[in-house]
Amino acid sequence: MVGPLEQAILALMIFVIMLGMGASLTPRDFALALKRPYGLFIGVASQYGFMPFIAFLLAISLPVPDPIKIGILIMGCMPGGTTSNIFTYFSKGNLALSVLMTVNSTVFGVVLIPLVLVLYAGALDLQIPRENIIVTLVLLLVPVAIGMGLRKLNANAGAVTEFLGSLLAVIFILFLIVSWIPRNWDFLTTTTWATYFGAIGLGVFGFAIGYGFATLLKLHPRNARTIALETGIQNGPLAIAIIAFTFSGTEAQSVMAVPALYSLFIVMTSTMLTFWFRRINNAGEQKLPDGLL
Repeated sequence: MVGPLEQAILALMIFVIMLGMGASLTPRDFALALKRPYGLFIGVASQYGFMPFIAFLLAISLPVPDPIKIGILIMGCMPGGTTSNIFTYFSKGNLALSVLMTVNSTVFGVVLIPLVLVLYAGALDLQIPRENIIVTLVLLLVPVAIGMGLRKLNANAGAVTEFLGSLLAVIFILFLIVSWIPRNWDFLTTTTWATYFGAIGLGVFGFAIGYGFATLLKLHPRNARTIALETGIQNGPLAIAIIAFTFSGTEAQSVMAVPALYSLFIVMTSTMLTFWFRRINNAGEQKLPDGLL
């Protein structure tokens, strides 16, 4: 499903994407997060409360083999992806809140991803090598730190790196479409409806619950859109990288099916949601209240 060359390209892409994420950060962002813990709470609750639980419900409900269940769980436990920042911008959401949620979920993910995976995998009696996942996550923080250093040394270099990181997140999806789909056409045509439902439903249910959660909290409409997108859009490239570096052989290929399908379809569902958000946007929503929420 993903050959050695693609794994090497993927590793390079992940490095640049995480480098770009780091370049988008400054110490002020972390200070801002601490001053506005409400936004921090919403981000953590969305990424490591709602999404893993949705993944767990899908895994126990769908008639799929264990590797597919593991793929659903891993995908549901990922932090937000930089792609969500792009869709937030086009949806006229709160870009500052989007970046804050992405950053928080990525940093907290080093601790929370293994914990949540162990919790739900244990409930399903599935074996996931959490040590490998922890090592991979720690290593991925290195390019984030390098990106922050670049931003501090040279603002222009940081801005270019940030742009490249966001651009590569989109290029990764296009890479899958051009390279992966033709070579795995038989897989796509023979995959069961349940696997497709798990991969697509994870994002769709995430959008719905994230938006409903924000509406329940009576947040500004632009912030509600942002939280919906941040909840539903997970870091697909990171999930594929973790699986590639954690599992091996045919098991890795089977587990990778869900993140690969998720990455393909999340762009389509996010685009449709963005069109709907733009349609309901009105002039009264343009001004955000003070603060992020």
